[in-house]
Amino acid sequence: MKRRQLLQAGSLGALAAGMGSLGPSVTGASLLAAQQQRSGLPPIKITDVKCILTAPAGRRLAVVKVSTSEPELYGLGCATFTQRIRTVQTAVDVYLKQFLVGKSPWDIEDIWQSSFVSSYWRNGPVLNNALGGVDAALWDILGKWTGLPVYQLLGGKSRQAVDTYRSAGGRTFEELVDSFQQLREQGYRHIRCEPVVPEASPPLGPENAARPANQRTRIWEAAPFARALPRFFGKLRERFGEQVELLTDVHELLPPILAIQLAKELEPVRMFFLEDPLSPEDVGYFKHLRQQSSTPIAMGELFNNPNEWLDIISQRLIDFIRVHISQIGGVSMAFKLSHLCEFFRVRTAWHGPGDTSPVGHAANIHLGLVVNNFGIQEFHGLTQSERDVFPGSPQERNGYVYINEAPGFGVDLDEKLAARFPIRDDPSFDLHWGNLRRKDGSIVKP
Repeated sequence: MKRRQLLQAGSLGALAAGMGSLGPSVTGASLLAAQQQRSGLPPIKITDVKCILTAPAGRRLAVVKVSTSEPELYGLGCATFTQRIRTVQTAVDVYLKQFLVGKSPWDIEDIWQSSFVSSYWRNGPVLNNALGGVDAALWDILGKWTGLPVYQLLGGKSRQAVDTYRSAGGRTFEELVDSFQQLREQGYRHIRCEPVVPEASPPLGPENAARPANQRTRIWEAAPFARALPRFFGKLRERFGEQVELLTDVHELLPPILAIQLAKELEPVRMFFLEDPLSPEDVGYFKHLRQQSSTPIAMGELFNNPNEWLDIISQRLIDFIRVHISQIGGVSMAFKLSHLCEFFRVRTAWHGPGDTSPVGHAANIHLGLVVNNFGIQEFHGLTQSERDVFPGSPQERNGYVYINEAPGFGVDLDEKLAARFPIRDDPSFDLHWGNLRRKDGSIVKP
């Protein structure tokens, strides 16, 4: 504790001064290393890296914990790839751990770059999430050591809280309207709707439920879904007027020509955005979509590789970037991406579904507080069990999400309590997308 207080005082002074006596090219991490050297104490090193799996709300979460040689100084980062969560755990516990132990936690950029190429094969969701968890944990450590929230390390607040949206649901239009009205009464100004279209997804008979998990299918047809959406949102706009922003997600399920038609037909509704109208494999169609429709487009939650987003951003073919932060490699990459987007007037809308841990939600929010081109933040909402396992989780008030101003990301993890919510290796959960088929039996690609 004495060592920490001694070094913190010097580190904060050096960081606040920006340069000190060490010259303008010295980074904050170098300043920390210099303070340690001056103190005569051994430098702080990474001593352990592990992946903790838990499911306090029934959704499988992965959190990376990076420990250091300084007692009680550790960081947390979300690494959740829920459908293949144990492969992420293996990537962290077996491979990244042996690569990172003994290195300085202050070398965040060098650790990112060296870890990225350490497996040679790269840009996949498993290794990206593992690296993303480590990267966020290192930012958490830096914040805790300096006594500053991560947003302060990234440049300080551009806003006091981040605007968010929630999803209205229901099996019928009237049920969805009731859900929509409840969200409005809770203060939400942006509401996403994904209506049920019975003719697009007809129910199967009881024989389907009797099949093994890897053979249970769900039918989904694109054309009736694409035809129904404009009618649905037209009715919703008539019911609620212009005082609420409307969003929807089509999950990359439409053939490109139907996606273009849908975007054109939604123009009278004036959507806040149409999310994922095309799959990552079809990004070449974005230039045709943009030429034919002014409906705002959000895209990116399946992206892994910068080459998937560089052209559509630089050619101004989308309006919101929707990446999953851990999936692209963590806070460091997302911060760079947000600045790239700023120059092309693309706003952020980081992916924040239910299978993001509270640590991951906090990382989203810290970035959203900083970047000038923030657009909207998806925030699924947290159960009490999640808040108990993750003390310091973000809070919602009147449609905004707030962090708690503690150092780092401000979210901790009660490992003993987390162990009381073990993940389930339920094969039906893993195989849901892989069993979505058309009436003729062909697979539907999200």
